[in-house]
Amino acid sequence: MEYTGPNEEAETRTHDPADVAALLLAAALVMWLVTIDRMRGMDAGPGTDPGAIGWFVGTWVTMMAAMMLPSVAPMALLFAKVSRERGRRNGEHIPTWIFLSGYFAAWTAYGLAAYGLYRAIRALDLHFLAWSHQGPLVAGFALVAAGVYQFTPLKRICLRHCRSPLHFVLGGWRSGKAGAARMGIEHGAFCVGCCWGLMLILFALGAMSLVWMGVVAGLIFAEKVLPFGHRPTRVIAVALVAGGIWVAAAPGSVPGLTQPGSTPSQQMKMP
Repeated sequence: MEYTGPNEEAETRTHDPADVAALLLAAALVMWLVTIDRMRGMDAGPGTDPGAIGWFVGTWVTMMAAMMLPSVAPMALLFAKVSRERGRRNGEHIPTWIFLSGYFAAWTAYGLAAYGLYRAIRALDLHFLAWSHQGPLVAGFALVAAGVYQFTPLKRICLRHCRSPLHFVLGGWRSGKAGAARMGIEHGAFCVGCCWGLMLILFALGAMSLVWMGVVAGLIFAEKVLPFGHRPTRVIAVALVAGGIWVAAAPGSVPGLTQPGSTPSQQMKMP
């Protein structure tokens, strides 16, 4: 029996897909608990101020880890398995966390872009965006736009990639740690292309809402992981369009939607 030194054995265990799966589930649970603690009582409905950029980035990354780790798990497990097999052949062990770092870098870039757009719109001081004016129509239109995007070719391409990452891993493998980070960024870009419309729900209905965060996370998991092909995408599209009309027509009757100004000013735990 061939002897493997303690360092090699430890490295092999680290890349065992079962270990990776357990770590991903544990990390997702921890991130949800941290997010709930940080965001409790912060939902002021549509137009909730995301705070200073440093605080926003920390909260956004935590939110994305909580929401996306379950849906990116199949890709991460496949990466860990391939990396482990390659390591056995040529000794190149690439930790899965490097791939995931690239993945969340792509989502961080999306969050920063959304933050910049929010600040730019606020600077314009467009009064018609106020909830007491045309806010419900704007929020409803955002949901309808997200629903329409579900039917676009770009959505289909990105979702196909996210649901079937085997070709990406086997055909586009990049060596080294820098290569793993680049793979993570590329996969994250496909994921952003797949899910940015669903994330628009958060910005339209309350960026700091735990309710809508849970709804969006569930929709993303259903699209990317559940074995129903593209059928959930069509159902979600119809639901988004109908939900957008509902928000525009009767926002006060939408369950889980906080009406801006109906509660005391948000008590944000920011520095």
